[in-house]
Amino acid sequence: MSFESLANSGVGELPTYEPGRPIEDVARELGFGDPAEVTKLASNENALGPSPLAMEAIVSNAANMHLYPDGGAFHLKQALAEKLQVKPEQLLIGNGSNELIEFIGHVFMGPHAGIVMADRAFIAYKLIAAMFKAPVVTVPMAAFVHDLDAMLEAIRPETRVVFVANPNNPTGTIVSRDAINSFMARVPDHVVVCYDEAYVELLPEVQQPATLDYVREGRNVIALRTFSKTYGLAGLRVGYAVAPAECIALLNRVRQPFNVSAMALIAAEAALRDDEHVARTRALVVDGLKELGSAFGAMGLSYVPSAANFILVKVGEGRCCFEALQKRGVIVRPMDGYGLPDYIRITVGTHAENMCCIEALKSVLEART
Repeated sequence: MSFESLANSGVGELPTYEPGRPIEDVARELGFGDPAEVTKLASNENALGPSPLAMEAIVSNAANMHLYPDGGAFHLKQALAEKLQVKPEQLLIGNGSNELIEFIGHVFMGPHAGIVMADRAFIAYKLIAAMFKAPVVTVPMAAFVHDLDAMLEAIRPETRVVFVANPNNPTGTIVSRDAINSFMARVPDHVVVCYDEAYVELLPEVQQPATLDYVREGRNVIALRTFSKTYGLAGLRVGYAVAPAECIALLNRVRQPFNVSAMALIAAEAALRDDEHVARTRALVVDGLKELGSAFGAMGLSYVPSAANFILVKVGEGRCCFEALQKRGVIVRPMDGYGLPDYIRITVGTHAENMCCIEALKSVLEART
């Protein structure tokens, strides 16, 4: 018998996630002699690289990598609890935010326990719901922003989780505190609201949503955050969930032991103290967004103003543009998988990387005429 005939029903039909292409793959495929000739602006990575404090911590502890990590992530939880003003038992550390979304699936999703999400939100919610055969209700965004009023109306008795990515990937838009407060005042008790805040540290603190207040109040809220973006630790895969202790205890039951490596835990704890790196990253993103937005305006391209470290721009035939840019040594992200076939998403890079992308995009657009 074939493997497919032996597999659980539905596995063969599950969609797969399309990640940003690695530099080495593109260089090898397209014949670039040196991978350094390729600029990757596809995966919303930190153009400044990892937190220097995180790198120092890894080097200092490298001789201990033969030891298993602390499965309870004690030290990182203590550091996060102090910084966020929550209790350690309100925290769970995961192998990136995606693993935590999968935990949410294990605990809350199923054929009769579905989700509500925006139609242009992070596609992983839909993919993970499919793993658990959970029904998905997608709600159209309003001007590329989560329409929380419409999402509230979409909630059904069988709805268990509402996902709100804020700032949202791939649109880069944010939902205001007032909109969140209004939504939370009306959301029914049988629903868990998951705020995916992967890019929240890029915002000035006064603009950051106060979702952790709902956790402190014991509401049915899970906040997801990560060290991948602002802190530059995407390669280590470490994220965390903040939720009431009862919820964390349930999520912890579906977690495998030692799910986060020792080096990731050590690096994340050090990065959490690296306020200088966070400030430099915010400044680079602000400057880069202005630089890219100005160039798009000069090229007559419409784009979505972003609060994150990427920007969604309408180029027409986005997949073709993506392929043409690759041939010029620039990797971006096509958006047809999000129902936006005329768009690409471009990560903010260094000034040199941004200029390289701008010049390559000009060349692609000129070649069309």
